[in-house]
Amino acid sequence: MSESLRDQLLKSGLARKFKAEPAKPANVPSNGVPSKGAPHRHAPHKPAPPRRERSEIDLAKAYAIRDSSERAERDRAQRELEQRAREKKERRQRLTQLLDGKAQNAQDADIARHFPHANKIRRVYVTQAQLPRLNGGELAVVQLAGRYLIVDIGTAKAARDIDPEALVLLCDPMEGAAEDDVPSDIVW
Repeated sequence: MSESLRDQLLKSGLARKFKAEPAKPANVPSNGVPSKGAPHRHAPHKPAPPRRERSEIDLAKAYAIRDSSERAERDRAQRELEQRAREKKERRQRLTQLLDGKAQNAQDADIARHFPHANKIRRVYVTQAQLPRLNGGELAVVQLAGRYLIVDIGTAKAARDIDPEALVLLCDPMEGAAEDDVPSDIVW
């Protein structure tokens, strides 16, 4: 039979044979009876929970602070988004009330008047009588709910006061001639 590892270590001299002695409590003299002046300590029945180090507590507090600040930032951003949406809705309602019945778009309009808007070339159809008035600055084009409406200059300026992005075309005859030498009444 093979010998155990312990026996092999004892034979080679790498290990010593020793007799285990029972452990004595720290404040108990060798006679086993505690002295009157020394406090008698009993072994605790439950081990005490490990104390958290200060760095762990600080880390937990830092995470809690970060979470609360991120939550506050998200709430603030959400409130701002809702406020902008309310303001946009109010502007759209005011524009609708302002432009109600004031559009001069004609059903029989057959001349396309092109203009740049939102990085694209857009068009609105006008009549022969409306084209010189639109190019002369007497009429303007306002956008409402995806439609381009031809309105008089007073209504256009009121719409611009409500929402600057609503006014999409207001010609200034002096400015157009200086920009390029192409007459504004050319239909293309």
